[in-house]
Amino acid sequence: MRTAFKEWAIVVDALGRGEQIVILRKGGISEGRGGFQVEHPEFLLFATLFHQQRESVLPHAQRRYDAIASRLPAADKLRIEFFAKVAEWRRLDSLADAERLRGQHIWRDEVVAERFEWGRTKNIFAMAVRVFRLRSAVELPMSPSYGGCKSWIELEEEVDVRDATPVLDDNAFNARLAQFASALEAVGK
Repeated sequence: MRTAFKEWAIVVDALGRGEQIVILRKGGISEGRGGFQVEHPEFLLFATLFHQQRESVLPHAQRRYDAIASRLPAADKLRIEFFAKVAEWRRLDSLADAERLRGQHIWRDEVVAERFEWGRTKNIFAMAVRVFRLRSAVELPMSPSYGGCKSWIELEEEVDVRDATPVLDDNAFNARLAQFASALEAVGK
């Protein structure tokens, strides 16, 4: 697999520990005219400190960030530990819809509101993903082509995802997915 999705390191950590299955995304400046789209059903999780804002996550996630910050790779390295499969997604066209996911992710309410309001369109995407831990972490050199405010990256090297194991067992994942679906049952795709 070469397709990677850039996400804050603390969110990747929460996904990789099974604390959450939800990814919220507005899209970056470099997403183009169409804005963010759920372009790939499977992708590697590209943990980044770009725009990392410790204060943007809930207090327990801030404490977790403080605990893991010293173990994050240097700026010239990219560590890939997980890949994800999109189980379900929704474009949320009202802030009230986005707020229905409170408790299912580590972002603070005001950050969700800021992201929702940012840009030309007033919306945010919510993806429920099944996350898998790679058999062993892969470290790659950071490439200048990986920079910028964009969600999707094509890595210069393939990453083997065979033998990856789900971070949540089937029952735990299905319960979280049902919670996601229930919170958004009135929201169309």
